[in-house]
Amino acid sequence: MLKPEDFFDLEEFEHKGIFAGMEFVWETLLALKPHIKENIVSNTGRLSGEMLSKTCIIWNGETISDDHLEIEPGDTTKGHLKVFREGEELSGASVIYAGAVLFDSNICIGKGSVVEPGALIKGPTIIGNHTEVRQGAYIRGNCLIGDRCVVGHATEVKSAIMLNDAKAGHFAYIGDSILGNNVNLGAGTKLANLKIIDVEMKLSIERKEYKTGLRKFGAILGDNVETGCNSVTSPGTLLGKRSLVYPCVNVAGGYYPTRSIISPRRKKRPFKKQNGGAG
Repeated sequence: MLKPEDFFDLEEFEHKGIFAGMEFVWETLLALKPHIKENIVSNTGRLSGEMLSKTCIIWNGETISDDHLEIEPGDTTKGHLKVFREGEELSGASVIYAGAVLFDSNICIGKGSVVEPGALIKGPTIIGNHTEVRQGAYIRGNCLIGDRCVVGHATEVKSAIMLNDAKAGHFAYIGDSILGNNVNLGAGTKLANLKIIDVEMKLSIERKEYKTGLRKFGAILGDNVETGCNSVTSPGTLLGKRSLVYPCVNVAGGYYPTRSIISPRRKKRPFKKQNGGAG
């Protein structure tokens, strides 16, 4: 019920090894920093340290910025971005636009990805293929972002994992959290990660208490979870696959089974309370 495979299909995730051997899904957050440190291969070193004054590309391990580049924007997540140099297509090139900031050199950006003007990325961070980091996004480090993801305008991500096709397009906060495949966060979604009283996060599920070992713990969102605009999850929220959160709902912390619906009119309670556990 609480293992990573209960929440995610990991077959196509390049970094699925981070979940190996985990008894509880939240333990992955404890392994995140050492996993990135062990697996990162930086490819942005020459571009780091200050705001880019000129649009650059990363292609075949090289960073290129010259006047002969031609970029045809398209839906990055569908592989429609195209880059040419003197008429030759540079297949798999990633684009970092002028005005973006790569704060340090401990960053890896996959093939066919885009970092738009005004985005700021801190390392250590690994970004997959065909992923879009939009204008005004803030990636604060210790982030593992998969393929075909969107980190959108005014979205902040820190100490988090986004599996393939996860999207947070507008004004989201993703702290100490894991987003499954095809998760979509409505505009303004906040995954709160710290209790008002600063103590270790504990979960009570089916009358059993679990010590997480985490002081900061946002949310675990299983594959295909959808949140409505301006929804907020409380610290320590676990949403099973295909769950749905209506707009403007505050989701109480705890475990919610697969296909849960949390709406204003029938506010679904965490599994711990449905089964008579401690509140």
